[in-house]
Amino acid sequence: MTFGAKLKEARQKAGFSQEELAERMSVSRSAVAKWETDKGMPDIDNLKAIAKLLDVSVDYLLDDGTSLDLSVVREPIDLKGETGLIKKAKLKDSLVKERFTDYEVYGLTAVKKLSKQEKLRDEALSLFTAFLPDVGSFDSGTDIVKAFENINNTFYLADGNKKQFFIIVNDEYMEIHQVAQRITDKKFEIGDWKLTKSRKAL
Repeated sequence: MTFGAKLKEARQKAGFSQEELAERMSVSRSAVAKWETDKGMPDIDNLKAIAKLLDVSVDYLLDDGTSLDLSVVREPIDLKGETGLIKKAKLKDSLVKERFTDYEVYGLTAVKKLSKQEKLRDEALSLFTAFLPDVGSFDSGTDIVKAFENINNTFYLADGNKKQFFIIVNDEYMEIHQVAQRITDKKFEIGDWKLTKSRKAL
């Protein structure tokens, strides 16, 4: 069960509407709706407040197979003025390598996990894509579509002797999560993401 599904279930068990929970937390109802549909995540302070209000643990809400700890660092950057996907990708690579100079940094192909409806659609698509050439890091046609939906986000794994970090970079910030359980596989999952590590470090 995803974070959003657990939040919705816990909210309903506690007898709150989305509006009531939002009011108690001093956030908008749309913020709660985004969290419950896995289109956003509350920050750590809101996460603790949710757990307290709904009488559940933070661990319960986050335990969806994620291998990240709770510490998240979000460092502001500004790439809005940059044009060209390749140029912007190289700038992101450079920023991450500069931030993690003592680490091997790998690019990650990231695809959001499919919903039930998308899985059904994907099975239908597989009939038409069965005769297409290999699509590389993607497992299906829907994976390719979902990767393009997240084209503004670039994903990395910084691998050190003692620590690993999962990094998401977009035009506005670099979000850094410490990995709680060491990742050794080429393909792995973190939260709602299916990830594939590049063969070589940047």
